[in-house]
Amino acid sequence: MENISNASPALPANTSSSRGVRILAWASLIFILLMALAVVLIPAMLIQPFRPQSLRDLEISYTLRRWSPILTILFSLVAFILVLRLWPASRRWWRKSALVLLMVLSLVATWLARQNHFEWMFNPLARTAYASAGEAGFVQDDDMVMAVKINGEAVAYPIRQMAYHHLVQDSVGGTQVVTTY
Repeated sequence: MENISNASPALPANTSSSRGVRILAWASLIFILLMALAVVLIPAMLIQPFRPQSLRDLEISYTLRRWSPILTILFSLVAFILVLRLWPASRRWWRKSALVLLMVLSLVATWLARQNHFEWMFNPLARTAYASAGEAGFVQDDDMVMAVKINGEAVAYPIRQMAYHHLVQDSVGGTQVVTTY
């Protein structure tokens, strides 16, 4: 009898302990996913078109961009290990679905870390066309322009268009140039 009474209290303690470990594993998995997404999304949020950026914003963005490929691989590996550990104990379909979703989101962050999402924000002109100053009806007299003069040839690029497209490849005075804003 003494043997049974000693074994009985150990069972709830052990179940409680394993439940605590599972809760910690789920919390860690969610935290790792949030970190992976943050490493990728913070630079995209800090550097946006038509929004002023501080030097600190740029430093944070470029540091995260530099480290995000390595960090997201590490985060995905840890997430994969946690998913493998949690899978057998997750008997309900919605828990397994949540594990799959969290793993997929981790892999999406890993993929995004390898993309140049800064380019996605700026749309290059599909069909560039050039006009003389007199023919350019879309440019008002008080519009700001960026001007380039090489070998006696001068061109101007309206700031309004450059702010959205950010670069133009052109030839000015026989020299190939890329004008950026």
